[in-house]
Amino acid sequence: MWEWLEREAVYLWYYLDIQIRQIAPYWALGILLGSAVSVFGKKYIHGAFAKIGQRKTGWLGVIPASLLGIASPLCMYGTIPIAASFSEQGIKDDYLAAFMMSSILLNPQLIFYSGALGQTAVIIRFASCFFCGCTAGWLIRLFYSGKGKSFFDFTGFHEGRNRDTDPNLLLRFLKNVGRNIKATGPMFALGILLTALYQIHVPEDFVSSLFGRNSGFGVLMAATIGVPVYMCGGGTIPLLQQWLLDGMSMGSAAAFMLTGPATKITNLGAVKIVLGWKRFIAYMAFVMLFSLATGLLADLII
Repeated sequence: MWEWLEREAVYLWYYLDIQIRQIAPYWALGILLGSAVSVFGKKYIHGAFAKIGQRKTGWLGVIPASLLGIASPLCMYGTIPIAASFSEQGIKDDYLAAFMMSSILLNPQLIFYSGALGQTAVIIRFASCFFCGCTAGWLIRLFYSGKGKSFFDFTGFHEGRNRDTDPNLLLRFLKNVGRNIKATGPMFALGILLTALYQIHVPEDFVSSLFGRNSGFGVLMAATIGVPVYMCGGGTIPLLQQWLLDGMSMGSAAAFMLTGPATKITNLGAVKIVLGWKRFIAYMAFVMLFSLATGLLADLII
């Protein structure tokens, strides 16, 4: 018994060391970048979005709205009050939908996390999240524009208190870094641990047989398990890295990276509040179909 425990401990330490060396630099860089954007760039991003909403740019306005959603460092519960204030200023629902959808899926910090997966994965993740935001905005414009009633219900949401208020810029930045580490560190550590356990106990051919190029089945499976498995961006990067090494197709990874954040429990709770049941179901159907289509397309191209 003791020999088995000692062997398990040695293996665990070995794989933990590998994972930390490979992933931690991207996590640390993401923390620093995310805090820098939050402290020094957030008001400019939200100001730029407000200006877009005030201009008559039509269908094209959805494009910068989606890009600014990706640039925004806020979580979903932070994004909704901001979107509510924009709605009060008269910004249209299609722009709000593009901004909120892409903000759910990606942020500057997660872009750097994803660097651990390789350049191709980063490009696919960015492009798919951007187009998902654009598509959401265009669909709202096509089917709900001009009906006289807002697509969203922001009742009860107000912009929260800004915690980045320290007069010393360096202290303001360091405090934000500390909050970022506190928020993402536990899930990052859990992801590292689960990946190490996976490397020890799961056969190498398991992932390739489940998520490989199998006539779309792997993409469908990845899109489906993204719903219950996704923890947070930092927590899933180590697992995704190992899955890709073990034979997961890039299309399956793309599908997982879309459905995961879009259906994370905390995000779903926020989305449900502002959509109501009927539109919430439409949201879920949109996410699953877009993720499946993106994964299949990625496997065809790559």
